[in-house]
Amino acid sequence: MEGQGSGKKMILKPLRIISKNLDEEAMLLSPSSRMFHEPNYNVYVLAIMGWKVPINVDSIKAELQSKILKHPRFSSLQVMDESDGGGNMRWVPTTVNMDDHVIVPLQLADNNVDKDELVEDYISNLSTTNVDMSKPLWDFHILNVKTCHAEATSVFRIHHSIGDGVALMSFLLSCFRTTSDPTCLPKLPVFSSSNDKSNLSQTKNRKKNLWQYLVKLWFFIKLLFNTIADVLLFIATALFLKDSQTPFTTTQGFNASARQRYIYRTISLDDVKFIKDVTNAKVNDVVLGITQAALSRYIHRRYGKGKFSLEGMRCRANVIVNLRPALGVKAIAEMIEKNVAVIQGNCFGFVLVPLSIGQLDNPLDYVGKAKTSMDRKKHSLESQCTFYASQLFLNLFGFKDAAKLTQRVTSQTTLALSNVIGPREEISCAGHPLEFVAPTCSGYPTGIMVHVCSYANKLTFTIAVDEGIIPDLKQLGDDFIQSFMLIKEAAAHHTKLATKLD
Repeated sequence: MEGQGSGKKMILKPLRIISKNLDEEAMLLSPSSRMFHEPNYNVYVLAIMGWKVPINVDSIKAELQSKILKHPRFSSLQVMDESDGGGNMRWVPTTVNMDDHVIVPLQLADNNVDKDELVEDYISNLSTTNVDMSKPLWDFHILNVKTCHAEATSVFRIHHSIGDGVALMSFLLSCFRTTSDPTCLPKLPVFSSSNDKSNLSQTKNRKKNLWQYLVKLWFFIKLLFNTIADVLLFIATALFLKDSQTPFTTTQGFNASARQRYIYRTISLDDVKFIKDVTNAKVNDVVLGITQAALSRYIHRRYGKGKFSLEGMRCRANVIVNLRPALGVKAIAEMIEKNVAVIQGNCFGFVLVPLSIGQLDNPLDYVGKAKTSMDRKKHSLESQCTFYASQLFLNLFGFKDAAKLTQRVTSQTTLALSNVIGPREEISCAGHPLEFVAPTCSGYPTGIMVHVCSYANKLTFTIAVDEGIIPDLKQLGDDFIQSFMLIKEAAAHHTKLATKLD
């Protein structure tokens, strides 16, 4: 069992290679991956998974060994290359002992402690520790105790230098099979533009229509204008533009050693789609609307009109956008069997989305305002520009300054928001059916981070905050549920009124 200290998080220095004659297999870490080893940007991905049955440790361990270790990044050390003096690191293949990575804490067997709090405290303590640099930077924690959420819980902790959330999710799902058919791999939803077919026919019919070219020109000018405005706002945020002080803001700046706490709340994905249809929005719009409503509810309930004024408050969400084309779980599984590297570093950009924080009479207005903001961002290349700008900054100034820049942008905004699409069908791993999956992060330089993940007919919100910022985190989680219920009731009421009018 790996010890978890209750003190401050220790920044472990990478192992150092003294020899100048590195093995050819010791590939260089990409600058974006190397950036995640900086002291104030030492980020881990945590995949919290709830199971419908108690976990058989030996079968899970065997499944991980047969799948995970086939990928070189999960069986390689990250070591410092001192031959060039630039602080670069390399992947060095090593022999993996599964007992060093699969951790089953014995102290959880104490029956006199509330199991839900025990699991929450254990996961929180993971934010104060690092995986030892003398082994590949991942571990799998098995918490075989029953909680109100599941019969058992596990936490897959992976250093962000190994890959981004979308790549890691696809890789993780390759270890699963559908519950209905144990031989079938899970499938991720594939979204295509609903206008593809209509655009194709219109192109044939209106190829020489001047109006079509004028519309295209207008959309191009709009795209160009929005992109320039968004990039300038991003630069201003990096230099001086900071959000208003809120209960979710770190007053003394980000502290990498601060303990983080995590909660997760699950709602019905079918109900979210119902709200989406009523408001003519997207699922992401509804998610942002629920988040805005929950934060507004929390501030109003806790502080009223006293310490924080909701009028004129500038709050923004730093939305993390994946830019890597999805390979698909089946393709990844086939590549793993061929020992081909399927995770190729990190590939994501940032989009700064304004948050509407305030008391609104109609709960559906939160979704409406979110839709307006998201529609505006869809006509912009902000995520692509921030990605390529960060890559240029990395090449010009190095990973140390790039990490400081990224930390400054995230710390200047109110919260970080990310979503991951999971499989639509129920899945199992080594005969263990999955109840829920709640991805999150530790070490990310922001006061509050919200991750959203879909699975089967469920949508799970995972909220991560620095300990001390939100004293009643469970109440904040309940605010997400209550805000969702109010929006759902307003959508049902809107549907009834529309039916009567018809």
